[in-house]
Amino acid sequence: MRVTATSEQKTVILGILKGIATTHGPGVATEVDRTTIAAAATIMLDAPQPDYETLRSPTAAEVAAVLTPGSEVASEAVRLATVMALVDGVLDALKLEAVVGLAAALDIHEDYVADLAEAAHGHLKEAMAHMVRENMESVTGKPWTGDTTNDVGAWALPYRGEDANPALAARFLALEHLPETTFGHRFFTHFRENGYNFPGEPNGLNAEFSVPHDSAHVLAGYDTKPAGEILTSTFTASMHPRNAMAAHVLPVIFSWHLNIKFNDVAKSAIGGLHPAPFFDAWQRGAAINVDLFAPGWDFWAAAPVDLDELRRRYAIPPIAAPLT
Repeated sequence: MRVTATSEQKTVILGILKGIATTHGPGVATEVDRTTIAAAATIMLDAPQPDYETLRSPTAAEVAAVLTPGSEVASEAVRLATVMALVDGVLDALKLEAVVGLAAALDIHEDYVADLAEAAHGHLKEAMAHMVRENMESVTGKPWTGDTTNDVGAWALPYRGEDANPALAARFLALEHLPETTFGHRFFTHFRENGYNFPGEPNGLNAEFSVPHDSAHVLAGYDTKPAGEILTSTFTASMHPRNAMAAHVLPVIFSWHLNIKFNDVAKSAIGGLHPAPFFDAWQRGAAINVDLFAPGWDFWAAAPVDLDELRRRYAIPPIAAPLT
């Protein structure tokens, strides 16, 4: 959903973003910085696209006077500033420290801010380990106490050897025989086109993650290329807001935009974050009226439903800012 903010608050937030972009000086902002500010204005803040040259970075006193510490508007300002700090595709310590300082000034103490602080101080492994734990807790809905490498790998690939589950795999394979326009058939096609094994097959991913995650791909209409993975996880973060930034948004930006590899299961790439589609995915995930990761969502009941009809039932808006 768009932030409920006054015109003055929106101007201050956009000024904060410019301040992050120009951390190293007024003349060093990139084209993607400008594009990000424009997309944040029109998509996230429902505000006119600002004139970048005349947009002014607010002072600390102005920020404190306009954004109430601890408020949702303040929290959204810090989230947007986080994206701004990473959009150029590098871990810039000064930009990250600026975001951490902003969060402290606005009394925002979400876990992902601590991850930014760790990364800013060169403690990347610690930040990544925490993101993995947050992701596992968000996906499973319970505390994660396991090792962030070996135990995650074992959880992600549970059907190897004697643990294969042919009966579960057969249920997914049977989706091929549903009408082609149904959600279930499109889910089947999504797996086949990407060369994925189904849950239950020896190299299939855990159904607890794979079913809702790949359902989000199909329902939201995002592919599995790096940019599509970022959009799917951003959609998920808004739809399933438990540990949203630390569990879903930061990990995919690190993986698919900064080319930082988390583990042997996850892949990585560079340059997958595109501002307008990213913010559009953020808003689309906030609009959906179900949570695919919630225990009550029934994949098998949804499978025979026409995909377009299911999107209408779930109130998923069409893509407004497609990747180009």
